[in-house]
Amino acid sequence: MSRTTPSERPLGAVRRRQRALFRRDIAPGVHMLQHASANAYLIEDGGAITLVDALFPSSHRHLERALAAIGRSAADVRALVLTHAHFDHLGMAAGLRDAGVPIWLHPADAPIAAHPYSYRPARPRLLYPLRFPAALPILTAMVNVGALGVQGIREHSALEHGTTLDVPGAPRVLATPGHTDGHVALHLPDRDAVIVGDALVTLDPYTAKTGPRVVAAAATNDPELALASLEVLERTGANAVLPGHGDAWLEGIGGAVAAARAAGID
Repeated sequence: MSRTTPSERPLGAVRRRQRALFRRDIAPGVHMLQHASANAYLIEDGGAITLVDALFPSSHRHLERALAAIGRSAADVRALVLTHAHFDHLGMAAGLRDAGVPIWLHPADAPIAAHPYSYRPARPRLLYPLRFPAALPILTAMVNVGALGVQGIREHSALEHGTTLDVPGAPRVLATPGHTDGHVALHLPDRDAVIVGDALVTLDPYTAKTGPRVVAAAATNDPELALASLEVLERTGANAVLPGHGDAWLEGIGGAVAAARAAGID
């Protein structure tokens, strides 16, 4: 069972699947910005912000509203850390780069960051809307907020497994390959939280299935490795599990990983 904090507010709501929601303190000093079924996180530390993942090109106005909701502004964003370089996590990255925000990414995902639509899935994507028509509104909403117009980036600093980043919140980098070659999670031990990106989600955009799971093979390039990477997440022992898609899971990483293993990969 998952649950979210009650401090949830819509940010410029439009159509149901395209609206943005802001959830403050989903973990201590960690805030969730959700837009078109994708999540970014704002880690607050001493008045400065680390943004984790960059949603879609049109998400910028929602980011500004989220920052204002916690009394911050774009000038307080000191780093963008990407869990991976898929288009729905890269959307605002070029704009933030142009504004002088340093970007962090695992080197193995550099080719995707440069060419956001060039990644290789384990199974053809085009078959999934036929198999899982319930996912069509999710995918359509992503298109409507700019998913097909994401600009690539080439300038970024390298993430390394096991290092603690010198950015607000001091997240510890955990290599969790499988979804992409360079996928990482970010452990925040002092906040009892782990930002898992798409290594584990509670909403699969390609099937519309909910509950902890690994993203479908339509967007995962090595399903077996993705399942193996769940062990890295499990070892954190974190209570708050913050995924790239779907609601936060606040009942502990152990239960989330067990559910994901039981669900398998579509």
